[in-house]
Amino acid sequence: MRTRTLKERFLHAAGFEVLAILTVAPLAAWIMDKPLFQIGALAIMLSTIAMVWNIIYNRAFDGFYPPDKVKRAVGLRILHALGFEGGFIVIGLPLAAWVLEISLLQALLIEVAFFLFFLPYTIAYNWLWDILRQKLLARRACEV
Repeated sequence: MRTRTLKERFLHAAGFEVLAILTVAPLAAWIMDKPLFQIGALAIMLSTIAMVWNIIYNRAFDGFYPPDKVKRAVGLRILHALGFEGGFIVIGLPLAAWVLEISLLQALLIEVAFFLFFLPYTIAYNWLWDILRQKLLARRACEV
């Protein structure tokens, strides 16, 4: 299996974030009774930060757990998602508090709610990405 390219890492991160924004922004605006524009703007800011974090985090994770050498079973996928989401909470918390004009504690509670959504979402998205990637690489290998 070949190493993941920067282009692949960008496509992975962008796909993750676009699907997340389309799912979470309207739901969060409704639940928090905030304007969709305000939640959408925050979602885009956090998404941009998350894409950069995603690329950095996944590159480091692949260094510790190379996909061609380490089986990515459920336990490792949970560890991967916990590390990513935990790091992102630390990064996104001050921004969420500022944009929504709420306290850090309130922002933390919102981040925890998002975490409860994003943990299984992250596991499922990455698992599906890996399956589709393997199939694509196998198909390309057959064409050569």
